[in-house]
Amino acid sequence: MEKDDFILTASEGTACTSSPSSSLTQLLLGASPGSTISGKYHSFPAMTVGKLQMQQLPLFSLKGLLLVLAILTLISLTFFSFKSFRPPVQISTPATPVTIVEKQIVNKAEVREPVAQVADDLFTDIYHSPEVFRLNYAEMERKFKVYIYPDGDPNTFYQTPRKLTGKYASEGYFFQNIRESKFRTEDPDQAHLFFIPISCHKMRGKGTSYENMTIIVQNYVHSLIAKYPYWNRTLGADHFFVTCHDVGVRATEGVPFLVKNAIRVVCSPSYDVGFIPHKDVALPQVLQPFALPAGGNNIENRTTLGFWAGHRNSKIRVILARVWENDTELDISNNRISRAIEPLVYQKRFYRTKFCICPGGSQVNSARITDSIHYGCVPVILSNYYDLPFNDILDWQKFAVVLKESDVYQLKQILKNITDEEFASLHRNVVKVQKHFQWNSPPVEYDAFHMVMYELWLRHSVVKY
Repeated sequence: MEKDDFILTASEGTACTSSPSSSLTQLLLGASPGSTISGKYHSFPAMTVGKLQMQQLPLFSLKGLLLVLAILTLISLTFFSFKSFRPPVQISTPATPVTIVEKQIVNKAEVREPVAQVADDLFTDIYHSPEVFRLNYAEMERKFKVYIYPDGDPNTFYQTPRKLTGKYASEGYFFQNIRESKFRTEDPDQAHLFFIPISCHKMRGKGTSYENMTIIVQNYVHSLIAKYPYWNRTLGADHFFVTCHDVGVRATEGVPFLVKNAIRVVCSPSYDVGFIPHKDVALPQVLQPFALPAGGNNIENRTTLGFWAGHRNSKIRVILARVWENDTELDISNNRISRAIEPLVYQKRFYRTKFCICPGGSQVNSARITDSIHYGCVPVILSNYYDLPFNDILDWQKFAVVLKESDVYQLKQILKNITDEEFASLHRNVVKVQKHFQWNSPPVEYDAFHMVMYELWLRHSVVKY
C-alpha cells in the first residue's frame, strides 16, 4: 500500500483506520452516529447519521481531497459572484445639471471670488466657443496684470494719447482706459505683460516725419531695455504697444526687433504686411463719439438693400463706385454725402439700410465697420487679407457678410440671395455685438477695451521668436 492510501471503514461499534487527516475524511464521508473513527494515533466517536451503516468506503487519496477542496472553492466563488449581480443603489441626481464651471474648478481655494452671474442670453452662438470665452474672461478679470513703463515725457509722445475723438480714437481710449482699469499694477514682478506707452498718433499731430518717428521709437525702446531687466527675459515677447493710425505701423516697422517679438495692437491688421495673427491683436477702428444713438430691432424700417458713400482712395472702392454707382437698389455714392442736404444725413442712411458696404481704404480696415454695427446695419466686408477684430472670439459669419474683393461684381446678387430669415438673424446678432465695439471711460464689462485686454490675455504666454 502506498503511503497516502488508507482503508477507511465506519460502522456502529467498528473502528476506522485512516491517515492523521481522518477527521477531515470523517466530515466529508459522514460516519454513523454510534461509530468510532480510529486513526493510527487516536480514536473518537463518529457523528450519527440515522441507521445508515457504511461497511466499506472506497479508496480515498490526497489527490481526491484536493479535488473536493477545489470543488468547494468553486462553489464559494460562484455564490459570491451571484451576489455581485444585485442592482446598484440608485442615487437621485439633482434637478440642475452640473455646469462646466463646476467641473473645471478642482481646487476651490484657487477661486478668489465668485464668477459674476451673467444673463443667459449674453453667451450665444455669436462666439466661436461661448463657454470657453466665459471661463477665460472670468479668469482674466481675476488675474490679469499689466505694468506700464513710467518713462517718457507726457507732454511729448508718451503716456497720454493725442485725443479721444476721430477715426483713431481707439488708440486714445486704450491709453486712458488702461490707466483707470484694475488691470494696471505698479509692481512689475506681478505683471503678465508690459505696455510700451508711445503714441505714434501724437507724433503725427506734431508733424513728425516718418524717419524721425522711427528714430524716436527706437531710442525709447532701447532706453527701456537698458534701464529695466524685463525685455531681455523674453526678448520682448511679453511686451506690447498700441497704434491705430497707419503712420504708427510704418514708424514701428523701422524697428525690426520690436515688430518681430512684441505684441502689436494695430487697427490695420493685414496679413500681407507682416501682421502675425496668433501674436498680434487687431484693434477695432471706432469713430467716436457716435453722432446718433445705437440702432437695432427695426427691420421694418430698413428698405434699402445696400449703402456706401466715401472717397475712392483704393482700388476696391474705385471698382465698387464704377460698377454700382447708378444702380436703383444699391445706394452707392462716389463721395461723402454733403451735410448741406440734411444734418447727419450720412449717419441716417445707416438706419434705413439692410447691408452697409465696408470696402478697405488706404488700409484693409475701415471705421465704417463699427459705424455699421453701431447703427444696426449688417456690415459687408470687402477686403482681402483682413484679420477682423476679435476674430478668434466672435464668429463674424453670424453678424456680417464677409466677401473677397473679387466678389464686388456679384455684390447685388449675393445680397439679394440672403433670405429675410437670414437677414433677421444677422441683424439680431449685430445688436448683440454692439457692446464689444464701443469704448467707454471708465471702461465697462465686455466693451472694446475689455475685448482687447482679453485678446492680450490669450497671448500673455507667447513664446519668443
